[in-house]
Amino acid sequence: MRETDTAGPSPLYAEFFSGRRWAVGTLVVLGVMILQVVPAYLSRDRNATVVTIFLVVSVPALMFTLSLSSRWGTRRRLGSGLALTANLLVAAAVGAACTLAITAVARNVPSLGLQTEPSRTYLRIAGIGIGYGLLICAMWALVVVYPFAAEDARLRALETEKLKIEAEKLRAAAELAHLRAQLEPHFLLNTLNAIAGLVTQDPREARRLLACLGDLLRDALHDADEMQTLDEEIEWLHRYAEILESRHAGALRFQWDIEARAEHALLPRLLLQPLVENAVKHGALRRRGGGTVLVRAVVTPAEKGADARLVCTIEDNGPGIPNTPPRAGALGLHVVRRRLALKYADAAMRLDSSPDGTRSIVELPCIRRKNGPGPETYVEVTR
Repeated sequence: MRETDTAGPSPLYAEFFSGRRWAVGTLVVLGVMILQVVPAYLSRDRNATVVTIFLVVSVPALMFTLSLSSRWGTRRRLGSGLALTANLLVAAAVGAACTLAITAVARNVPSLGLQTEPSRTYLRIAGIGIGYGLLICAMWALVVVYPFAAEDARLRALETEKLKIEAEKLRAAAELAHLRAQLEPHFLLNTLNAIAGLVTQDPREARRLLACLGDLLRDALHDADEMQTLDEEIEWLHRYAEILESRHAGALRFQWDIEARAEHALLPRLLLQPLVENAVKHGALRRRGGGTVLVRAVVTPAEKGADARLVCTIEDNGPGIPNTPPRAGALGLHVVRRRLALKYADAAMRLDSSPDGTRSIVELPCIRRKNGPGPETYVEVTR
């Protein structure tokens, strides 16, 4: 028993060369061609009736055979030159055949009362039929092929745009993964260096901090989702801060000011860690007598048509940013800015620095994870 294909959407050429399209196109072309015969009727030209019969017979035949020819060529993906040649040959052959057949009937069956020009040879009549066939072929191309080509071009443009969008999404996802691949070894190396100083000074504290580091790495290497809630990020930063405060006992202190309504807002995983690390290394630890790092997060209310925004601030009381180029290999600020640019259309990060300290401010749309069954989705907070 032969298997049959399951039903599916018909290809574009099947739609454009379908029976409905053929019928409409045939009526349009036939109407235009018959209008050309009206003056012959008014002048009582004896060939007018034969020409009308020729049009009534040949136009549907030509439209049908040309549609079949184009459908065949489209299925076999013929080039435009070959397809044009095939259609012209078909039009010439059908036009000549119809003209010769009608002339032969008119001359050999006098009872029909059809009058033709007796001086015209069959060769000349075939030439006239070829000319009519090519003319009808041109009209067929205008009525049938042009709309098909225009629609096909539109669909191809949409498909190209869709592929570009998909490629951009894949490129953005790959770059995000690359940025995280850069960030995580960088963070791991710096944290291990912080713990290394405690191995000989306080082995018990070093073991405790290594266990804390294990918890950090488990969360840092968690790839289930690029996004996490702010309270998850702050919990992670609390453990990170515990390691740093222990390593720099008496020289570093953290403060936390997290607004309750901001806790469930979403942001890219580990987005704030490089900013905290910069605030510690280049700010608080450079202040004599000990420095402080303040981590603050608030949700700004929506106003004047703008949606609510999540604003995260990492502030230190160090000496400020020096007027020198960044050192080679510095990643932190570049990673944060690039991740924001890839993830959001309207997020921003800015630095405010003075001799009294430096403030890193990250502002992004306030988005929360949508509750309910189904795949994980996000909704933007608008009030």
